[in-house]
Amino acid sequence: MEQANRIKSLPPYLFAEIDKMINKAKDEGVDVISFGIGDPDQPTPDHIVERMITAVQDPSTHSYPSYEGLYSYRKAVSDWYKKRFGVKLDPDKEIVSLIGSKEGIAHFPFCYINEGDLALIPDPGYPVYNTSVLLAGGEVEFLPLKKENDYLVNFAEIEEEVLNNAKLMFLNYPNNPTAGIATREFFVEVVRLAQKHDIIVAHDSAYSEVYLEDEKPLSFLEIPGAKEVAIEFGSLSKSFNMTGWRCGWAVGKEEYIESLGRIKTNIDSGIFEAVQKAGIEALNSKNTAADEIREIYRKRRDVLVQGLEKIGWKVPANKASFYIWAEVPENFQDGEQFSKEVFQETGVFFTPGIGYGEQGENFVRLALTVPEERIKEALSRLEESGLFS
Repeated sequence: MEQANRIKSLPPYLFAEIDKMINKAKDEGVDVISFGIGDPDQPTPDHIVERMITAVQDPSTHSYPSYEGLYSYRKAVSDWYKKRFGVKLDPDKEIVSLIGSKEGIAHFPFCYINEGDLALIPDPGYPVYNTSVLLAGGEVEFLPLKKENDYLVNFAEIEEEVLNNAKLMFLNYPNNPTAGIATREFFVEVVRLAQKHDIIVAHDSAYSEVYLEDEKPLSFLEIPGAKEVAIEFGSLSKSFNMTGWRCGWAVGKEEYIESLGRIKTNIDSGIFEAVQKAGIEALNSKNTAADEIREIYRKRRDVLVQGLEKIGWKVPANKASFYIWAEVPENFQDGEQFSKEVFQETGVFFTPGIGYGEQGENFVRLALTVPEERIKEALSRLEESGLFS
């Protein structure tokens, strides 16, 4: 049977392909140290797990959940936004629960993108932005994120005609993979452009709580006028080591939230209520667990950055997210060749930047989701390999 055109045009999912390659090497006896997929290696904090256990034992959580999410969960998101960002949200009209933010990001283009409609996608960027637009039948214009602009979009380089034709724009700060952080001035410019050109802004804020310096990342909704043009996606995955729990939300303009909720009621049946109650526990906590998680990443970053510089590869110290976005050494053709040679010689894996877009061709991404002792082992292998001499 012939596949649908939408599947034919869809590239294999980057991280699924990486999983296959790494698992094959492990089956062959390689002691792999992977800085690849951004999945926290630490456990979910105990108090969240304990709340989940209690909720699972309550038979009232065993039925179908509400489509939009428990009111108490949406209220917890609302309270957290007010406390963290100073943003007021109506739990009934401006918040919808998500089975992880990826699910909402993937479904949102179906709400507004018709065949041939144009969406603006960051390059490099999380692959789901691109593939979700393609699945919805849309067309994509990539927005280059460059080192010289601190990985912020330079809208002066985007043709006016492109902005006039665009219907949707994805942004993501703190950024995956570049670790770029949005300034208030940048977000103000985004609001102005969105209002002028009638563009919906879909901001992926999954890494807002993974900051390694004193300055806390902004919510796009903090900017005056943003709530009238935007939907923002959030998640407990990275902040509380809850990637497998699939617990997230979308917040923003009532119309956009209603549209996404309508898509979801026709596709899924909501988050398991016990997971939502665990999510409430996380959101209502005093954030000491998140502080401890940030400190772990900060220490790992420092060990890795200093160790790589010692062997001759100078990489930037990320200020947010748990990713280091590094240009490959000059003696290598590109990130793909570099990643392959390093893996073959040492069993240490870095994600080739080309998997996130053309702008990532000469980069690799290193995730700090590796224990400190394994980082030191990786550094030792890299030094002994002679690849950096």
